[in-house]
Amino acid sequence: MFTATFDASWLVITLFVVDLVVRIAAIIIVPRNRRPTAAMAWLLAIYFIPFVGVLLFLLIGNPRLPRKRRRKQADINHYIHDTSASLDFGTLRPNAPQWFRSLVQLNRNLGAMPIAGDNAATLIADYQQSLDAMADAIRQAKRYVHVEFYILQTDDSTDNFFRALEEAAERGVVVRVLLDHWANRGKPRYKQTLRRLDAMGAHWHLMLPVQPLRGRYQRPDLRNHRKLLVIDGDVAYMGSQNVTDSSYNLRRNIRRGLHWVDLMVRVEGPVVASINAVFLSDWYSETDETLTDEIDLFSVTSGPGDLDCQIVPSGPGFDFQNNLKLFLGLLFAAQKRIIIVSPYFIPDEALLLAITTACQRGVHVELFVSEEGDQAMVYHAQRSYYEALLRAGVIIWMYRKPFILHSKSVTIDDEVAVIGSSNMDMRSFGLNLEVSMLVRGEEFVRDMRAVEHTYRTLSRQLTIEEWRRQPLRSTILDNLARLTSALQ
Repeated sequence: MFTATFDASWLVITLFVVDLVVRIAAIIIVPRNRRPTAAMAWLLAIYFIPFVGVLLFLLIGNPRLPRKRRRKQADINHYIHDTSASLDFGTLRPNAPQWFRSLVQLNRNLGAMPIAGDNAATLIADYQQSLDAMADAIRQAKRYVHVEFYILQTDDSTDNFFRALEEAAERGVVVRVLLDHWANRGKPRYKQTLRRLDAMGAHWHLMLPVQPLRGRYQRPDLRNHRKLLVIDGDVAYMGSQNVTDSSYNLRRNIRRGLHWVDLMVRVEGPVVASINAVFLSDWYSETDETLTDEIDLFSVTSGPGDLDCQIVPSGPGFDFQNNLKLFLGLLFAAQKRIIIVSPYFIPDEALLLAITTACQRGVHVELFVSEEGDQAMVYHAQRSYYEALLRAGVIIWMYRKPFILHSKSVTIDDEVAVIGSSNMDMRSFGLNLEVSMLVRGEEFVRDMRAVEHTYRTLSRQLTIEEWRRQPLRSTILDNLARLTSALQ
């Protein structure tokens, strides 16, 4: 009897000591180089559900890429910066405001290519038209085609795209393909897609593979979220759209009748070299092949337009949150109008402050989101910010279901815009590899305004009165999701 009691006492003491050590260690380890909100969220998880919290922290607690991959990113950044420093990237538009020149320099210092002039950019807002336009461009390829998409699936909607790749490969054009591993594995048509790439002779690789048995592992929820296509270094496409059916071929989406709405841009001119540089850096990260002997990255020619463009890559391979800094700089510079399109909008404190401050400065601010969400946790976390935004004076447009507005763009006043793959959420800022294009040119902003107007006609405005009528259960779900969104 005494022995059993003694053993039980030691077990309790041991568990108490282990629990105390874990809590003290968490206070030392978790906040290091982490945003206070993220650190607090992790500490709450570890303190209230210690075993689960510690396991999750060990699994996804490191928001950075492995050291080897970060070194590769640094190497390619230095190469691009040094090689392009003295090159001519076209004639820039005159009379750029000082804040714009400072923002361009910021981007450059964080790893972007130089700003390039003499570019043309054409928006494509129709989903199938975008896929077919990319297929038509691929059919014009003479030397190489570079394909990099977060999700890449062969299906009825994308068959024309894949047939164009097959025809290019048959002509002797080199086809290189990158697709995100985790986003595609286990999804419909994954194996069929890889078999089709093999059959055509494409050189393809998985991005950020989570294959520990093959010695390739990083935090499993890190994603390469970029979407881009480059043909011969002359024409490029980028934006928000994946190469898949607008339902993503998922049963739950088909059952709910959901379809994605996206925005892509066709680009010609010197900035195509910058988009190609992003592909080549990702190719190098996955394969150790530089391709610089084969491809003259900086052999650029003027395009048929007059736009100034700068490509801004971002992600956990960089030391700073390049896309967040870009957005913050734009928001604080705006004088008249800010229009944000972001399907997943979960701002950090700085971004929320920049938006509400813009309203208080008298800037007209609109935010486009979807009425219906495809990801429950993100949907509710996003909703938790609506009241603060509405009270500040932000006009919130909710794109009507069953469509998911997936475009990602920002327009500032009448002259500057950003388009790309980056949402305005903490995942895109800290965990995803993204690519954005900063554009200066009134004609491009007018085209963007036309797209925004179309979105407005297909949306309904959320009012503060409607928001106040939401049920208590929604408020609870929103607040819980908001807390979990900070786990980075």
